[in-house]
Amino acid sequence: MKFFRGAGKMHAWANEPALGASYTQEEIDTVIEVLQESVDPHVGFRAKKHEIAFEDAFSAYCGARFAVAYNGAGTALDMVLRYLNLQPGDEVISGALNFVGTHLSVIGQGGELVLCETDPNTLNLDPKDVESRITDRTRAILITHMNGLPADMDALEEIASRNPSPVHGPAKLIVDAARACGADDGAGPVGARGWATVFSFQSKKLMTTLGEGGMVTTQDVELTADLRRLRSFGKNQHWGSNYKMTKLQAAVGLVQLRRLDSMNDARIRLAHRRSDLLRALPELTLPPESSGRQHVYYRYNLLVPEEWAGQRRDQVRERLADGHGIGSVVADPPTYLTHPGIREHAGRPSLPVSEATAARLFCPPLHPSMSDSDNESICTAIIDVMQSVADDNN
Repeated sequence: MKFFRGAGKMHAWANEPALGASYTQEEIDTVIEVLQESVDPHVGFRAKKHEIAFEDAFSAYCGARFAVAYNGAGTALDMVLRYLNLQPGDEVISGALNFVGTHLSVIGQGGELVLCETDPNTLNLDPKDVESRITDRTRAILITHMNGLPADMDALEEIASRNPSPVHGPAKLIVDAARACGADDGAGPVGARGWATVFSFQSKKLMTTLGEGGMVTTQDVELTADLRRLRSFGKNQHWGSNYKMTKLQAAVGLVQLRRLDSMNDARIRLAHRRSDLLRALPELTLPPESSGRQHVYYRYNLLVPEEWAGQRRDQVRERLADGHGIGSVVADPPTYLTHPGIREHAGRPSLPVSEATAARLFCPPLHPSMSDSDNESICTAIIDVMQSVADDNN
């Protein structure tokens, strides 16, 4: 296996990869080329040409009319929500299993965060629970494509259209695709459906622009114009701030975008092989493969049996780490259990399915540059550990 040094000893994939994409000499050469041209005082680091090229390529890739680059997905989502001008009592529905930043954006922009159950198989929004919570105050449904598997957009679009607000009409579908860049939602690449889709190019993501960066895709002309004003001090006409992507980020983004499919293909191949090796283990629930939507496996989800939830799941993770040098993450527990600000806002909602799912969940490392032998060794370790925990608890 490939070993990495950390904490004074050798580990084998001991943590979640800090770089989710892979970088090649092309990215390095691009940085050097753009850096060298930019030190000319007549050129500088103004990003416009590279920004436009990256946006045009990204919108074409997703099949969206527009793409607007940002310095990060968090600020991009903030500005999408800001456009709605949420008023007290305006509700935004979102799945409880999520990254905290998604929900903090709703709270920060004045929305009433309404948490709903997630499907224990896909970890995505449960459409039936969404419909049970939608009201005439629902302004948006914030859909996170969890860990690389697109949510059921057909069902969510139909629910929104069937339950319009008498004031605002159907709820806007805002998609958090931070973990699903390059995935297919059943109608084509993620990014073309819904009102707005937000992508992240942070260091751990499927493609990354030197560690930070984001993009919004949309078909909406007015939203696009507003997002472009907001990221650049309001274009001297409206409120705004500086949320622009840098020249180096945009240049590297073009290279990463060209390589995105090959990196995702490597993830998918490794994930399918992993599922083949683990399928005979009855104690594990594996990620779904055939939902009519293309999973890109930003993370590889595993669920232990219900009776193993909590303590025994933790034993599995500890033994993988201590005995085999294999780390894992719980991605992600309900946000109100981990973030005091979200808990204060949302209270203690009754979401037993999501809480039970999180208590069974763990995600061992997966990376497009992982070797077949590494992947197979991780599977061997998981099988060994699951058997040892089962034996100890019989």
